[in-house]
Amino acid sequence: MKLFTEAGLCQPRSAQAVLGLLLALLAVGLLYGLNAWGPLETSEARYAEIAREMLASGDWLHPRLLGIQHFHKPPLTYWLTALGLAVAGPTAAGVRLLPALAVLAQVGLVYGLGLLFFPGDRLRAVAAAVVYGTLPVVLISALNITTDVYLATLELAAAYAVLRYYQYGQPVWLYCFWLALGLAFLTKGPVGLVLPLMAVAGFYFRQGRRHRPFTVHHALGAGLFLVVGFGWYLYLAAENPAFVRYFLFNHTVERFANPAIFGRSKPWWFYWVLAPVVSLPWSGLLLVQAMRTPWATLPQAWRNVWVFWVLVPLGFFSLSSSKLLLYVLPAFPGVALLAGYYLGRCTEATLHRWQLGMGWFLGVILGAIALLPMVAGVWTMPLTASLAVAAWPAVGLALLRLQHVRWRSAPAGLRVLLAPAVFTLFLLLAAKTLLHQNQLLFNGTRPLAERLQRLGLNGRQVVVYNQLLPSLAFELGQIPVSLFDGNSSLRRETQFEADRSWQHQFVNLQDSAAPPVPLAARWPRPPLLVVKGALKPERHWLRTGLWHEEQVGPWRIYHAP
Repeated sequence: MKLFTEAGLCQPRSAQAVLGLLLALLAVGLLYGLNAWGPLETSEARYAEIAREMLASGDWLHPRLLGIQHFHKPPLTYWLTALGLAVAGPTAAGVRLLPALAVLAQVGLVYGLGLLFFPGDRLRAVAAAVVYGTLPVVLISALNITTDVYLATLELAAAYAVLRYYQYGQPVWLYCFWLALGLAFLTKGPVGLVLPLMAVAGFYFRQGRRHRPFTVHHALGAGLFLVVGFGWYLYLAAENPAFVRYFLFNHTVERFANPAIFGRSKPWWFYWVLAPVVSLPWSGLLLVQAMRTPWATLPQAWRNVWVFWVLVPLGFFSLSSSKLLLYVLPAFPGVALLAGYYLGRCTEATLHRWQLGMGWFLGVILGAIALLPMVAGVWTMPLTASLAVAAWPAVGLALLRLQHVRWRSAPAGLRVLLAPAVFTLFLLLAAKTLLHQNQLLFNGTRPLAERLQRLGLNGRQVVVYNQLLPSLAFELGQIPVSLFDGNSSLRRETQFEADRSWQHQFVNLQDSAAPPVPLAARWPRPPLLVVKGALKPERHWLRTGLWHEEQVGPWRIYHAP
């Protein structure tokens, strides 16, 4: 059963036109307004500031956060973020440019995988790509910058390259596979191997395929992987042997096995519940159609996609006690491919019912967002939502209605794909407007930085009390002094520092050997003291001479007249 049954819609050019239209909608949603809000704490701000400091110092091998070496992750994400800053300028747009392009690349790669899984049926490949590009979890990965968006791109690239090699036998794809695998390892370590290995297992398991012989290209490709994937690790290990245990044990084994260290403990079922929720409405379609399709009637290739592309990755990450939503991004290409498969098995009548159901579901969400300004005005809410927030979903609702009325004669399969694409565009535009209006609520510090700049920074030091604030450093373009007073998130690892110059940016107030000296007496000009909430009574001496006080959301600024 073809996904689109109208004459002409199964032609390759038609498939590419549909994909091009839907990619254009997604690209507008992702790329518009990237600088509308500043980097948010904690992850995005951390990557943004490390990349800014990397560009400023010219040291690309030793990532630094607020002036102190920071080896929690391999460096590729920092390098790519710094590249974005170099291209688009030292703004949030520079931080978010490459992740947005990475998501578009992921959609293209899923389309490429669809061509391999659906030979001769380009529109099912388009369907898989559209499903992937409209998954909420994928959109979250583009707006919340972490290593995961790059890792997912490189894992997909490796999976596509190795399957392309198996199908056509061209050595260039083997080299692409090993290169992408090495870059994935340089992004997040061993976890970057999960999806490519599952793709290989799914290709061979119980399918009677003949293994390709080992050639010199395999050896050279493996060498490329070792150079690319391990070069940075080996350089730092040669520089300081303690780095091996620090990175491989503290930030790989313990991150996986001991959630208490990073505060990310979640129950074993966390992903099994969350993954369907963050892939609505497609997860609903997938699960319903899967239950209607007996397992015994499913071709072995698609059983393998279920097992190796979805269930095994979810199970693997569920074994870890440390869990975050975006860790399971590698499972969602499988979800998209399976959705494309089941859509292709649906009759026109079934597709029509799904189109109506999804239209209502997506319309209700847009309607709820459009009502936010009214709700915020009636009830006391910390959220700010102006009429600009309601405008985007209102336009989206109008277009969904117009599509329903004017495209009645179009194939239901096309309408099933177009509605989520339109919804995604206006959801992204509304979300960015909401983030712009609520930066302090969502842990951004741009309004705070703007107020500090208006107070005047020339020759004045910014001092932050008991908070780790890389977002403020990024917005100001300079590293503030951090005052440690027991906040565990502010503890810094200084064992790799060659000297004690880091103490210019980090002061331990709990060090009994250091006498209490008012901040105004430490620098030629009185500093600007930033405090979240209120100072502890026993720390009021810090603001001696800083008698002026201003409030910016939850933050207080103390400064001299």
